[in-house]
This record gives sequence, structure tokens and C-alpha cells, in this order.
Amino acid sequence: MSDSEEQQHSQLGVTGMTCAACSNRIEKVLNKMDGVEAKVNLTTEKATVDYNPSTTTYDDITAKIEKLGYGVQTEKAEFDVYGMTCAACSSRIEKVLNKQTGVKLASVNLATESAAVEYNPGLMEEADIIGRIQKLGYDAKIKANQEDKKTQKEQQLIQMKTKLIVSALLSAPLLITMLVHLSGMNVPAILLNPWFQFALATPVQFVIGWQFYVGAYKNLRNGGANMDVLVALGTSAAYFYSLYEAFKTIGNPGYMPHLYFETSAILITLILFGKFLETNAKSKTTVALSKLLDLQAKQARVIRNGEEVMIAVEEVAVGDHLIIKPGEKFPVDGIVVKGKTSVDESMITGESIPIEKDEQSKVIGSTMNKNGRVEMEATKVGKDTALASIVKAVEDAQGTKAPIQRLADVISGYFVPIVVGIAILTFIIWISFVTPGAFEPALVAAIAVLVIACPCALGLATPTSIMVGTGKSAESGILFKGGEHLERTHQLDTIILDKTGTVTKGKPEVTDFTGDEETLKLLASAEKGSEHPLAEAIVAYATEKSIALTDATSFTAVPGQGINAVISDNQILVGSRKLLTENGVEIAQSEEEMIKYETDGKTAMLIAVNGEYRGIVSVADTIKETAVEAISQLKEQGLEVIMLTGDNERTAQAIAKQVGIDQVIAQVLPEEKADKVKEVQLLGKKVAMVGDGVNDAPALATADIGIAIGTGTEVAIEAADVTILGGELLLIPKAIKISKATIKNIRQNLFWAFAYNSAGIPIAAIGLLAPWIAGGAMALSSVSVVSNSLRLKRVKI
Repeated sequence: MSDSEEQQHSQLGVTGMTCAACSNRIEKVLNKMDGVEAKVNLTTEKATVDYNPSTTTYDDITAKIEKLGYGVQTEKAEFDVYGMTCAACSSRIEKVLNKQTGVKLASVNLATESAAVEYNPGLMEEADIIGRIQKLGYDAKIKANQEDKKTQKEQQLIQMKTKLIVSALLSAPLLITMLVHLSGMNVPAILLNPWFQFALATPVQFVIGWQFYVGAYKNLRNGGANMDVLVALGTSAAYFYSLYEAFKTIGNPGYMPHLYFETSAILITLILFGKFLETNAKSKTTVALSKLLDLQAKQARVIRNGEEVMIAVEEVAVGDHLIIKPGEKFPVDGIVVKGKTSVDESMITGESIPIEKDEQSKVIGSTMNKNGRVEMEATKVGKDTALASIVKAVEDAQGTKAPIQRLADVISGYFVPIVVGIAILTFIIWISFVTPGAFEPALVAAIAVLVIACPCALGLATPTSIMVGTGKSAESGILFKGGEHLERTHQLDTIILDKTGTVTKGKPEVTDFTGDEETLKLLASAEKGSEHPLAEAIVAYATEKSIALTDATSFTAVPGQGINAVISDNQILVGSRKLLTENGVEIAQSEEEMIKYETDGKTAMLIAVNGEYRGIVSVADTIKETAVEAISQLKEQGLEVIMLTGDNERTAQAIAKQVGIDQVIAQVLPEEKADKVKEVQLLGKKVAMVGDGVNDAPALATADIGIAIGTGTEVAIEAADVTILGGELLLIPKAIKISKATIKNIRQNLFWAFAYNSAGIPIAAIGLLAPWIAGGAMALSSVSVVSNSLRLKRVKI
């Protein structure tokens, strides 16, 4: 082992340990690694590790723990990053952070000016991450809430506007001088005076343009290069050459200097103008978040010491009792404890018809109380409310990168050094071959190359489209968890729909019963022990007929087949043909009726009491109103639609026929759903699974894209990549349309960004672009990319 001075010490949180055997195994395996001394504590779930980084890295240690089947605990922090000017900036910060020991993954987004970092809290803190960003020449703070960020953006725009106006006023005489001079008209002598031009250009160059020097210095000091380097080089070359020419007039009044003060000043003004337009346009990409935040109630009427008191919604605590009057919004999520009303939940569910609420009904924060005064108890407040979860989902999606952005990130990392190299080569070729010995034409061509190049457009091409696309989808009730999911959705060719709760409403009702009253009593009493929707429908049917139910002595659910219960010494079997046959019940006489019910799309269950067949109960789950239209739209988009269900083949085919689905996978046990998804994937299909239940979660996670119905369970929503709020099936084809439109928009952005630089740099190099025109084109290229992304807001879905 190496000297102690070389050792590094770290503490890792380990997840998944269940007993001493787990901690002992991890400790034993880690201590076998070269240069590692480890102690693993089961109680604290921590691993204390001393290691020699020259022989074993931190990543080696975490990989070994994960290979053993355990996890290494990480935390995620989000930061607002200040000072980034182009894709080279965001790419460099991301690259440096990802190289830090203890950082699992860092993602820096130029469009949102933010960074998301997943790190090991035992090795670093948020302050360490901020310090590393600052060391690179930028600044960072813990991510502000949207309201604070909106205020910061507004202040930033005011500052940028002030700088732009001052720069424009100082540059205007220089621009007029150049244009009038080029037209052959006489120019006032003062405007041609080199020291007058110097007086106008110097504040623009070194006061207003100082930000470019600072940015260039910080980047070069840390071994990087960004747009600031190009701007500082280009404008400095024009400014200092002009200053050199001005000095040549001293003592030589007849000398006619060749001045380019207007080039440096106008370049800086145009770049500031482009940045102002870009920042203004970028602020519009987050309009969806602003709209979501505007939905939130600002105050709440809370009962304190028997009195109603108005407080800020942020001060509401779990367990508080609140009064909500007609026309007011529910401030937080909770349960009605007194009163009745109807609630407009369209902002969450998309359903315009108000929902009736009475005692013990759940209510969602920010929904509208229509016509009754109610008292509610707060169950979820702050970041735990449904609306806060939606806002967080949109923020996360807008902050993530899509895989399509990788190419642009790679190019951005090398872009500036390559451009500087091309500019130097251009200067050499011009001064050596094109205009031998002539310094000025070579300088002008080199400056044009420096300022025409624009890594900003490349960096903004993808994230701005992702921001607008996820915002647009959120407004429609579609939540993508990240940019990668938004991108992958457009690749889908197959949609697998779970039946119950997805194609159907998930609230079945008894349609037929062929037994007597005693059989119904035993049937409903047996089903009372089950939480299955079919059981609930049977119990509700018996309750409506005023049947008194009793408790079961024993109850067993047979997955995918039915139930076996004992009530008052009677053995009750309810379920499939297979269940009754395996238990020795003769059911031949029921086959004709069973086929009839199943052909009608009903779920028919056989009933046996003490081994004797006693009748059939059939239950039907009604189809969602928009299911037929949604499936039709999916087919029009060229997608293959499959229905997955635990029902028997006949029932499944009947339901499928009603909604227009041609392919059915029936009689699937809950634990088999993920396997069925894999089978379709093995055929080379890109599969989306749509479901709403706990048993759908493995299938949702297995599919290329998991789509959860928002009215379903939290487990399903957590496992999915996309959430459809309110269970509206028409949002599924809309989600695919948004994905396709966003990817098309990204490709347009990337094409024009690449085309712009591919064409602009050679044109500048051969001398066909004046530097100030090149600067204007560079400034507007970023604006065009952001403007094109904003067109997504007008896409009809």
C-alpha cells in the first residue's frame, strides 16, 4: 500500500443492505481492491473508504458496490449558472464537473442557464460545486424559484437594454460615417477625425465591451475558449490597428489613416443587440411554467384558535383546516371534512364538467370551488402538492438534454480553437498570396472569420426546442419527465394499452346475475375481502339490493383466476372455468351462457358453493368516451395498437372490437405484463406501454416509453416516462405529435446552425463579408434559432 499522504478518504451512503451478511460482503470485496481499506456499517448504511487514487479510483469503488447489487446514495442539486455566452461555455462547465471525484452526473443547459448535478454528499457539498464553477470563471447559485428567476431575468433585460442603448448612441456616428463615406458623399470633417472616432469607440470597446474581455480571460486561464474569445480577438484587432493608424497622423497631417473604429464598435453593438433579442426570446420559452404558477392560490383562509385567518399559502401546514368559499381556489391538496360542493378540476384532469365533492372526498390544490362553502384538511402542501409536482416535472424536463444534442456539444468543445486557427490561416494566405504584403485586407478578412462564427446557435438549437416542446405539452396535460423521453417518443411504432382503467373507465358494474338471493349474499360476502374492481362492483350491486353481508372466515385470492373463501362453513369459489374445474366443480351447463356474456365483452365469473355450481355473475367495464377516436388517431399516425389484459380471449376481443383494436394479448397475469412487452420489443418494435395500476409499473419501466394515466396509482406514474393528466386517451396521439414536431424543429435548428457556420466562415475567409456585416449575421443567427423554436408554441396538436 502507498504512503498515507497519498490516500484519499471518503464516506459513501450504501442502499439495499438488509442484514450483516450484506455489509460484511461489501466490506470484504472492497478490501480486496488494490490500495483500499474499507469499513461498512449496516446501522448507518455508510461505507468509510480510504483508497489510493493512483491504483483505484472512486468510480471503481462505486462500480464494485453496484456490481454486488447494492446502490451508492447520491443527492441531486440544481444551480442557476451566470456568465455563459455560448455552447462552448456550457460544454466546458459540464465536462469539468463530470470529471470531479464524487460527481455521478452533471448536465449544464445553456438555454435555461442552469446545471443539474448528481453527486455523493460524502465527498462534496453544494458549495464545492459552486466553487468549481466559479473557478472556471462563471458564477452559480442554488436554483431560485420561478418567481425570483423571473425577476432576475427582468432585471437582466433592463441592464442589457441600457448597455445596448448607450453602445448604439456611441456607435451611430461611426456607422453613419462609414455608410456616407461608402456612398461617395462628403462627410463632415469632425466625423473623419481619428481622435473623435477614438473617443466614441473607446468606451464601447473597454466599458460596454469589457464583459467580453473578462469572459475571454477566465476561459483562456482555465484552458478553454468560448464566443468571448472570438469577439475580444476580432474587435481588439480592429480597434488597436485603428489606434496604430491614428498615432501615425501625429506630426504627419497629410497622412490619410485607414480606420476601423466603426468595425469594433458596431460589432459590439450588434452582438449586444443579438444577445438582448436572444435573452428576451428565451424568456418566452418558459411561459408554460409561468402559466402553471399563475394557477396557484396566493392566500389561504385557515382556522386558527376557532377563527378564520388569511395567511400566505406558503404558511399552510399539513393538518391545518381551511375554509374555501364558492369561487375560490383550493390552496393546497387535502380532504373535505365538512360541506358539499362541485369542483372544476379541468386544470389537472382536462375534464370540463365539475366533480361533486362531499366529506372525505379528495381535493387538489389550485382547482376551483364552484358552488359550496367547504372545510378541508390539508394533506399535501408546498412542493408536495399536485401542481408543484407538475411544475417540478416541467422544470426537470426543460433542464435535461436530449441525446440529439450530443453532436452539437462535441463540436462546441472544439469550435473556438478551430475558428481561431482558420482566422490565422486566412490572414497568412491573404498577406502572402491574395494581396501580398498588404496588411489591411488580410486583417479585415481574419476579423470577419472571427466574428461570423457562432457556437451559440449550435448550443441553443436543442435545449430551446425542448423547453418549448415540454412547455407546450404541459399546457395540454402531457408531462414528459425529460428531454430524452420527448425525443424517443417520436420513434415509437407500437402502442400497448392496458385495458382496465386505460381503455375502459376502470369502474365496472354488475350487468347480469343468474343465482338466487342466498347465492348473492354468499358471493358478495366473499368478494368483500377483495380490493379488485370487479369485487367492488359485486359488493356495490348487493348493497343496492339491501343484502346484509357477513365476514369471511378465510379468504384467498388466486391471481388471474378468482377467489376462494369460507363463509359460515360454506366454501365459496368465484372465478374462471379453470378455478372451478381444478376444484372439482361440474360447470358444463354454464358454457353457453358464459360464451354469450363473453361475446358481449363482459367479464363473466362462475360461482360455486360447497363444490356445487350455483350461477354466473357478469360484470362490464364501460369504455372511455374518447377511446375510439384516440385509437383511430394512433392508427392514422401509422402506429400498431395492441391491447393487453388479464381477461379471457372472448371478452378481450369484444372490447377490442368496440374500440377498433385489431391485436389482443389476453389472459395475462399481472407479473407477466413486462414479459409480454419484451416479446414485442424482440420483434424489433419501439414500444410504448400505457397503464395506470401498480401491476403495470414493471411493464411501464420495461417499455421504450412508459405512459402513465394520471388518474392511476403513484407507483405507475413514478415508473413512467410520460404522464397523461386526467386519463384522457386523446393526449396519447397528441404526445406523439408534440414529440415529432419538436424533433423536426431541433433538426431544423441544427441544420441551419451547421449550414450558417459551414457557409459563413468560407465566405468571410475569401473577403466577401465586411466585418460589421459578419458580426450582425452572427448576432442574429442565435436569435433565428430561438425564434424558430418558439414556432412550436403555434403547432396544432
